[in-house]
Amino acid sequence: MKTSANSSILLIEDDQKLADLIQRSLKREGYDVTVAFDGEEGKSYLLKNKYDLLITDLMLPKLDGISLINQIKPNLKDLPILILSAKTSVDERVLGLRSGADDYVSKPFAFDELIARVEALLRRTKKENTPTELQVANLRMDLLSGKVYRDAEEIILQPQEYALLLFLMKNRGRVVTRSMIIKQVWNYNIDPLTNVVESRICLLRNKIDKPFSPKLIQTIRGYGYALRLEK
Repeated sequence: MKTSANSSILLIEDDQKLADLIQRSLKREGYDVTVAFDGEEGKSYLLKNKYDLLITDLMLPKLDGISLINQIKPNLKDLPILILSAKTSVDERVLGLRSGADDYVSKPFAFDELIARVEALLRRTKKENTPTELQVANLRMDLLSGKVYRDAEEIILQPQEYALLLFLMKNRGRVVTRSMIIKQVWNYNIDPLTNVVESRICLLRNKIDKPFSPKLIQTIRGYGYALRLEK
């Protein structure tokens, strides 16, 4: 399973030559990589931006890696952390992992191994964070059972109606175009000139909106649709 798409990584490494090599190696794999060269700079990035993974050295200027992890972990409990360090003793590895890191790679290292460790951490985190249900107002979709509810009432949907609602709920609050719906729900296997999107939206409205309040499927004239509370 490819994990690089849209995955952002913060790398904190004071050796600028090594940092550049790691950044280029990860970027070739499709990751978005930001580099900080000391602990304080890295901490500042972490407090201002959202990252999918932190890779950090231990021996850093201004703020060492263990202190950095101890300071950020209470507020970034779900952020996976990979330590990259020349400290190879068992005690150092244990200290790093007990501080809250998820993995430890010793220098020198093979870039293929580093990439494999990054992929494994992101894959595990993505699996752990996969939601089991989606909800907008009083509309709820149970992803495990495939059932849809408005308040406590179950709504029976046909497969294409379910697929359309799933796409709208995954993009809740956003405006999606007709072509986006065709691509994601029908995978281009329909004539783009047909009114299949409009007809399925109408059927979906009749089931999840017409008998209930508030109304959630909004038509954005000239652009597309959005699943959200009416503005």
